Amino acid sequence: MTDSRLKIDIRRKRILEQLRLEGKVTVSALCESLGVTPVTIRNDLSILEQEGHLMRVQGGAVRRPGVVETGSSQIVNASQKQSIGHAIAQMVRDGDTLFINSGTTSEIVALELAARRNLNIVTNSLNVAARLGAVPSFRVLLVGGEINAQYGFTHGGDAQEQLSKYQADWAILSVDGISAKGGITTHHAEEAIIDRMMAAGAKQQLIAADSSKIGRAGFSRVCECSPMLTLVTNDGGDPEALQQLKECGVQLHINEEN
Repeated sequence: MTDSRLKIDIRRKRILEQLRLEGKVTVSALCESLGVTPVTIRNDLSILEQEGHLMRVQGGAVRRPGVVETGSSQIVNASQKQSIGHAIAQMVRDGDTLFINSGTTSEIVALELAARRNLNIVTNSLNVAARLGAVPSFRVLLVGGEINAQYGFTHGGDAQEQLSKYQADWAILSVDGISAKGGITTHHAEEAIIDRMMAAGAKQQLIAADSSKIGRAGFSRVCECSPMLTLVTNDGGDPEALQQLKECGVQLHINEEN
């Protein structure tokens, strides 16, 4: 790869990183931050649009509707999870301390949290740590331990010991299932312990789960449903399952789809 090709790739990577953090970019701001001409930036945006990374608008570009770029993959039709992330970001206040676990919903929540200031984040997600670590006003701590490379999270005794030293205002947990009978569940037994510790060490627990997770049960149980939990989800979940959760005392925050 030539030096010129390398510079182009680095520049376009920085454009996408800015887009992930802020949701939109402008030609003028990119010219100033990257030190190139408007013609160069417009060409970059056109190429990135052709590759499906963004959508051009007058004066710049925005995230492509229905697609969210995360550190590990491109999530298609992610509007439900984006609405969940936006709702959680509205609940969190500047200066709060957060526990955040791993999962694609957690990564999308992280994108929305970038609009806040002075957050303290403790996470076992490699992608969440990388994403929020790029926000200048945030303090981010990635707990150590064994790495699950396939799903991008840390776990094990070292992670548990480190996590036990901290307390948080919020535990934000992306889960694989939530039901009145099965409780909060995940597919990964090794992370269930981490999730449980995060929930126990936080003043408030937010369960981030799209409507497809309502009424489902994963392999490993994190905790039972109780009035301590707030479920943040999108409209469209099974009405009977939601009613049963409500009867368990779970607080429901349901975002209506447009």
